[in-house]
Amino acid sequence: MTDHDVAQDPDERRLSTREAADRLGVKPETVYAYVSRGQLTSRREPGGRGSTFDAREVDALARRGGRREPSGAGSELAVRTGITLIDRDHCYFRGVDTSELAAHHSYEEVAEWLWTGEMRRGIRFTAPHDALTAARRAVDALPAHTGPMDRLQVAVIAAAAADPLRFDLSERAVLDTARTLIPTLVAALPRRAAGRPPAQGGAEEAGAGWVGAGRAGDERAASGRAAGGRGAAEQAAPGQGAAGRGSAGHAAPGQAAAELGAGGRVAAELGAAEKPAPEPGAEDGPLAPRLWSRLTSEPADPPSLRVLDAALVLLIDHDLAASTLAVRVAASARAHPYAIVSAGFGALDGALHGAASGLAHRMLLEVLDRGSAAAVVADHLRAGRRVPGLGHPLYPGEDPRARALFALLEDVPRARPALQAARDVITTTARHKEWHANVDLALAVLTVAAGMPAEAGETIFAVARTAGWIAHALEEYDEPPLRMRPSGQYSGPRPPQPLP
Repeated sequence: MTDHDVAQDPDERRLSTREAADRLGVKPETVYAYVSRGQLTSRREPGGRGSTFDAREVDALARRGGRREPSGAGSELAVRTGITLIDRDHCYFRGVDTSELAAHHSYEEVAEWLWTGEMRRGIRFTAPHDALTAARRAVDALPAHTGPMDRLQVAVIAAAAADPLRFDLSERAVLDTARTLIPTLVAALPRRAAGRPPAQGGAEEAGAGWVGAGRAGDERAASGRAAGGRGAAEQAAPGQGAAGRGSAGHAAPGQAAAELGAGGRVAAELGAAEKPAPEPGAEDGPLAPRLWSRLTSEPADPPSLRVLDAALVLLIDHDLAASTLAVRVAASARAHPYAIVSAGFGALDGALHGAASGLAHRMLLEVLDRGSAAAVVADHLRAGRRVPGLGHPLYPGEDPRARALFALLEDVPRARPALQAARDVITTTARHKEWHANVDLALAVLTVAAGMPAEAGETIFAVARTAGWIAHALEEYDEPPLRMRPSGQYSGPRPPQPLP
């Protein structure tokens, strides 16, 4: 590293090491590492203490994107993004609290707004016939025991093969793909068999209860719509979006109105108030009822649909999670939208990422079966396992997504036993250390209460997060290509070595 001791140009703005680190989103030590690698220049001001950096040069490096810190353990990859901010036990999408978004808007509305900046009331996403037919045929060819995540991964590949325009990375084409891919993924999942108990066991039961019945009717309905694969987002009739704004479920005393009472319009669209819930499996209504029929054979009551829709909104994005980073790497290489979603699914399939809600689901079932959380928590700790659904590294307190979902679950009568089981787990673990619930525990309450299989939480997560991955891909497509290329730190034997 070289520091230059020269007089400062009055027109040149200089930054301290701390200021430069803040702009780059890295540690101060990393700023000096950038200097040693020739990515930044520094100089020492006359009479000053410490090095300073040219603000324009720092900003240029920030625009090129973060690089992996050259230190070993604890290194970070900093990437500038305008999508999600996590701050002080709150999560924000483009500066708006996610709990407020979930209370006032549907999943499709928030996804469209996140992509375009425009809040389109009552927007609907519809699957195109060709892509849906290809996805369903591919999914139906899988073994009967195949779980929903495997089905989703196959569906996205089949939908890509049916789209000859998938390599068009213009913003309009990517948005059209996003609006059709998400409903295609949902509609490609078979409906739960009516009257059959859900599979609550291990992975070998993941496919139990899934049937292809009703496919022919679905395909006839899909063929009656426009067969074109692009531009399938539909706008609701004027005035539909404002109906029933104040008719949400009643808030319990002391609970935030923003979390309980503000979802009236969304609830009305999902079938709240005196209207019956939308017909499960209807492929042109809101996404939440469509997904519900793929997760459980239980009837879709309005309060439960409201929780599911809120969960979809809250899970759209969560900063640079492992799957989102995989998506940005793929987008940096200019992979098409189907491929970037495949990359996200691949990372999400890891045991440390998407499977967390399933572990919490099984734990709640065990608590309900044994009648107390104490023995269940003790078994987890004795086996050296963390108690599922508790704690999050990004939130010192309670996960705000869990807080919002728990508030909505209060209005779901069938959720009361599972909700009490979750509270029992929290109370039991708090005897020695205060652990707060995370979104996986709240999601598990919903899936247990609705008679869904353990894998349902991961399915909800995957469908919801697809919208966030598209938002990150759109950001990354505007960056220089192949910028997500960290430098490797070789740790092998130094050459020359003898030929083996």
